[in-house]
Amino acid sequence: MRFSFLDGFSSRHFDWVLVLVVFVLSMIGLAAMYSVDLSRGETLQFFPKQAVALFLGLLCIFGGSLIHVRAYQSFAPVVYAGALVLLVLVLFFGTTIRGTTGWFRVAGFSFQPVEFAKLGLILFLAYRIARFKRQFYAWQFVVSTGMVTALLIVPVLFQPDLGSALIIGSIWFGLLLLSKTKWRYIGTLIALGVGAAILAWFFFFAPYQKERIFTFLHPERDPLGSGYNVMQSLIAIGSGNFFGRGLGFGSQSQLHFLPEAQTDFIFSVIGEELGFVGVGIVLLLYLVLFFRLIQIALHGRDDFATYTVLGVSVLFFVQTVINMCAAIGLFPVTGIPLPFLSYGGSSLLINCLLIGVAESVFRFGRA
Repeated sequence: MRFSFLDGFSSRHFDWVLVLVVFVLSMIGLAAMYSVDLSRGETLQFFPKQAVALFLGLLCIFGGSLIHVRAYQSFAPVVYAGALVLLVLVLFFGTTIRGTTGWFRVAGFSFQPVEFAKLGLILFLAYRIARFKRQFYAWQFVVSTGMVTALLIVPVLFQPDLGSALIIGSIWFGLLLLSKTKWRYIGTLIALGVGAAILAWFFFFAPYQKERIFTFLHPERDPLGSGYNVMQSLIAIGSGNFFGRGLGFGSQSQLHFLPEAQTDFIFSVIGEELGFVGVGIVLLLYLVLFFRLIQIALHGRDDFATYTVLGVSVLFFVQTVINMCAAIGLFPVTGIPLPFLSYGGSSLLINCLLIGVAESVFRFGRA
């Protein structure tokens, strides 16, 4: 099949519902960020940067949709290799923020290469799945894809960024499940994972990481110390009631009781200031997002198209569940952003580019 690297835009062959959902979610995130900024004085800190990132993100969606899905398949190994190189380089030349050496900072702008690595892994895993021609029962498939995933996880752990490493591993494991890998292989991987977690607890986890898990199990045991974040998040969400306190009127976020309100606990800000109605709208938008992505994947013309969009779905789903559950005390706080809502230019740009890739599949890769 012949194709050109860039194909002209056609509004008829474009999933506008998917883009609209992403735009509305991002606007809700911007509104919450503006509210957080109001509590920090007259100068807006987060809102302007996120607004610029959203504008560039929308360009990524439309630009990404113009690239033929076959071009993504052809360049998948290159994108993966580039992501791996960036993850190694950031360990030596990156900027350390809150104890994690995971950002390149140039001319006042910062970029987190682990976000690019998520894109590279999704494309490369779909590329490998397509190469195996549905022989997913083979142990070689599990080992080869596990090795390319581990190559990304290792430098991320050295940053250290346990949350992002967890997400990268989840993409691989999710695609293994969706590619109908034999259950005895899945069981073996689960057993190895449990063993690795036990070893990590005694030999790898830093004290603050262990404390997060203790806090997750018993947040009330130290409400002014390690359990402070989760307790304040629960208070914020609970105080929102049905309609919320209104943007800019949330006591927990406005009075700085809620830490990292613009990133880890943006869901708590929405719950407090927009209430049950706002949270319900956000959940509905995410359901529509996942539904549209799965519909595109199910109509994929081949394995690469299908599993690329499934990989995007797994990424968004895992990040959404972990972030929201951490906000309500069901998961430990790991610093994983909420897609399209949390502050972070790198995350928003890559997420929008992933939507652009899904749109490319919708335009060129449907059966």
